[in-house]
Amino acid sequence: MITIGLLHTTIRGDEKLILEAAKKRNIGIKLIDVRDEIFNRKTYKHNFGVALERCVSTVKGTHATHFFESINVRVINNSTIAAICEDKFVTSLVLQKAHVPTPGFAMVFNSPQAIKAVEEMGGFPVVIKPPLGSWGRLLAKINDIDALEAILEHKEVLGSPHQKSFYIQQYVKKPGRDIRTFVIEGETICAIYRDSPHWITNTARGGIASNCPVTKAIASISKKASDAVGGGILSMDIFETDDGLQINEINHTTEFKNSENPTKTSISGAIVEYCIKVAKNQ
Repeated sequence: MITIGLLHTTIRGDEKLILEAAKKRNIGIKLIDVRDEIFNRKTYKHNFGVALERCVSTVKGTHATHFFESINVRVINNSTIAAICEDKFVTSLVLQKAHVPTPGFAMVFNSPQAIKAVEEMGGFPVVIKPPLGSWGRLLAKINDIDALEAILEHKEVLGSPHQKSFYIQQYVKKPGRDIRTFVIEGETICAIYRDSPHWITNTARGGIASNCPVTKAIASISKKASDAVGGGILSMDIFETDDGLQINEINHTTEFKNSENPTKTSISGAIVEYCIKVAKNQ
């Protein structure tokens, strides 16, 4: 019987759905709380064919992924995909290089350069994001130079080293929503709208999920973005603009528990099926 090693730091609703989906398919799950492990290549023993990385902690998940790859265990998603998707600036670079539509952006490390970067992008408003982070935290919509200078001063004085890297993105006016697609090896299995009166539409910040029909345009841009970062199990945050669809961000350990009901799709089941396929093809 195939066994999947589920790497985690906590068991959320998403992981519970994965456990249920595996049980329905008679697939074994080995729960591995990475906080309790000793990752020593000389002594570590494992009894699973493939690892699924579902850690809430990006740092712990990254270290665990590198460890298992070092002992020749296939990890989903692999360290290359994770390194691209966990950093918003790197994601934007990869998408732009692959000619995947994405909002304009720049990275700077001081206030004078930030002012110049905003001018180059056509002026305010812009959005400043931490390169690393999730759930819509520490995002700021900047409407004028006074706000820009104030936000950057706070980051410079109070922030961690990551906060002192200023990732600036063009502000995209949305129709009160964005789109999140769930993509496995380039195929969009379902999608949701995330509606919110606030400009941040993350469901973690109160956005309401509803089913979004997967059009050819949505499937096409999602596949292009998936191909650009290396495939695997991903979700894409997509903006609807006057110039067409744009990929905003890509998530490599996506949350989906609020999306199965509105889409009537077993995202957890599709994740397990993909793990089975990878395990069989090794």
